[in-house]
Parts: sequence; C-alpha cells; structure tokens
Amino acid sequence: MTQSVVVQVGQCGNQVGCRFWDLALREHASVNKKGIYDDALSSFFRNVDTRAVGHKVYGSTYREEIVENLRKAAEHCDCLQCFFVIHSMGGGTGSGLGTFVLNVLEDEFPEVCRIVTSVYPSAEDDVITSPYNSVLAMRELTEHAHCVLPIENQSLVDIINKIKHMSHSGKLGAEIKQSSTIISGQGGVKGQEKPFDAMNNIVANMLLNLTSSARFEGSLNMDLNEITMNLVPFPKLHYLVSSLTPLYTLADVNVPTRRLDQMFSDAFSKDHQLIHADPKHNLYLACALIVRGDVQVSDLRRNIERLKPSLPFVSWNQEGWKTGLCSVPPVGHSHSLLALANNTCVKPTFIELKDRFMKLYKKKAHLHHYLHVDGMEQSCFTEAVSSLSSLIEEYNQVDATKGLLMTDAQRLSIAV
Repeated sequence: MTQSVVVQVGQCGNQVGCRFWDLALREHASVNKKGIYDDALSSFFRNVDTRAVGHKVYGSTYREEIVENLRKAAEHCDCLQCFFVIHSMGGGTGSGLGTFVLNVLEDEFPEVCRIVTSVYPSAEDDVITSPYNSVLAMRELTEHAHCVLPIENQSLVDIINKIKHMSHSGKLGAEIKQSSTIISGQGGVKGQEKPFDAMNNIVANMLLNLTSSARFEGSLNMDLNEITMNLVPFPKLHYLVSSLTPLYTLADVNVPTRRLDQMFSDAFSKDHQLIHADPKHNLYLACALIVRGDVQVSDLRRNIERLKPSLPFVSWNQEGWKTGLCSVPPVGHSHSLLALANNTCVKPTFIELKDRFMKLYKKKAHLHHYLHVDGMEQSCFTEAVSSLSSLIEEYNQVDATKGLLMTDAQRLSIAV
C-alpha cells in the first residue's frame, strides 16, 4: 500500500489540514460502516507539529526536531509515495518555516515526491509584508518543490459568495443545509465553526479528490508521483491550476445531480478554478483529470475528444493528458472531477506578485524587520525577485510558441 505524509505549517496550513482530516473522516465513515481505522484511512494523516516560526531563525534552531518528526511519520509508511506540504504564502510561519520544511524534505528524502498546496494572499491582504514573504517563498517553491498547487484567497471568497448567492436566489433548488461543510465547520466530525472554514473546505475538497486514488480502489488509479511525471515537462514550470466540480456535494446542498458531460465542461470553466486565471487564452503544457464515482473510461475518452478542440495545447504535446478513475465518489454525490492544468495562465499571478513586491522594495519599506535577522541580507531579496523574474521569462518563452502553433494550424487548413 502506497502512503503519503501531510505536513501542515502555520495557521493556514493547520486550518486547511484540519478540514482535510475532518472531511476525510466523513468520507471514510460513509464507506466503512464498521468504523474501523482501515488501510485506506491509514494511508494519510500523521500531523507534524513543528512549533516554530520563520525560515532563518526557528527553522535552523528546530531542524533536528523537525527531521525527527518527519522520520517518525515516514517510518509508519509501508511505501512512502509523497509528502504534502500545506501552507500560506503571505504569513511569516507558513512562508518561512513552510519552505524550510520543504528544503529539509529534499535533503532527507530526495527521492520522495514533494507536492505543495500554497495559499496566495489577495491584493487586500492584511499582512502588509506579504509581498516580501511570498516572493521569498516563491524562490524556494520553484527550486525545491516537484509540484505546486497555487490557491488564491480571493478565488475562494468568490466561490463561497457565488454559492451563497445561488442558494438565496433559489438556483440551487434549496437553501444550503445547516450542517454543510461548504459554509461552516459543523459538517465535520466535531467542533465549532472557525474563521475561514468555508474557504478551507474548498481546498480540503480539492485535496480529497487529489488523494482519492491513494485511499480507495479504482479501475484506473493514479499514483500521486505520476502527476509530476506527466504534468511537469520542465522542472521549474510546475505550478498547476486546479479546478473542482462539483464545488459542493449533495451532502451540503439539495440539488439534482448534474449530467456527466456537463461536469467535464464545468471543470474547464473559470468559475470552478481555485485561482484567477484564463487557461483557454493561454497554452496548456499538460492536463490531468482525476474522476471519482460511477464513470467509465469511455466517458473520459469521449469528453477529452469533445473538449480538446477548444483547449490550446503546445504543439509538441497535443496528447498531454493524464487520467485517473476512483470508484468511490464524494459523500452524497454520484461523481466528481478534479482537473489539474499545467498552463501558462499562472504567469499573471506571478507578475502581480512581483509588482506588489517592487512597490515595497523600491522604498525599502519594512525591510529592517528582515535585515536584523541573522542570515537575512538584502541579497536574499534581490535573488528572490531575480528567481521570480526568471520564472516569468520561462513562461514567456512557452507563450511565444503560441504563434507557431497557430501557423501550424493555418498550414494544415491550407493543406486540406
């Protein structure tokens, strides 16, 4: 049995991790009626309590303790497949210690895949130094992660507001249930509602779909390390756009089950993305579809062929699709779909982040808070923004091939 370790760092990472744990328990309880802690459940969840903040100071101070906790968690795995790191980019603990743990994982377990879920701050973030934290963290993610799933706070807010609006307008057929995990923490095993639970539930549901093949059987199971193998053709271009459908389940809202083909169309709609981006007007390097429930391989193939003409892929990877089928659907639903797209549309997010960074850095605003820390020098900031600029330029180079792709299409039409 393949297994993975979830590493939660910082307030955001721990809150998302707790929601992931709660909803996973609900999911496994719906399948395992005997309530036994079975193999499917034990493939995850050994929480690492780092009890530290910051990359330079506390990371170094508690390195041995962090390594020991990670090794203990890894020793409980029969076949360690990957590490999940869940953290935020804007805060000090998530960005600093989170990326420090990522470096430790590379040093101690170099052969094990490192998948990171990173929550990016909105432009109205209440942490004034979040552009510094985020750009410093971006360098570490680019250099040391195998795969990053960027999540934008504002996208989560928009999704929640949209669901509430649809509910109040009657478009969902009924009001959202009081026990819904989509709007409160009451849908989990226990505990009172906490701030951001509604947003964290969206991320947790994405992770449930992502890990479904590792927890349940299926006719076409996808190993987690296959995501990196199939979706990352260039090492640094490993930032994937995630979209989820449905965004809620029948356990949360009383709605008719949507048609299967509509589910595939929704997965490529901007309304279902966990990051503000426009994939259809940019280039796909590769795409993965992770499907759960009563879905056949023929359904997958039919919908891929139906959608392909509208999705601009790079010319050298027109067949860059990876698919997975898990037989167990989400609680209260017949099927679900998580789409992961390696697409150049993430570039505007990075450009905006760089612009916000430069507005502060040009004035050297708040820089003294960092420079008084041992090991933090101004070169750390220049190197970090240089790394981000290089990443943006790599995406520019891929985007530049879009014209070549159009020329090939025009040549084909002339030949025909």
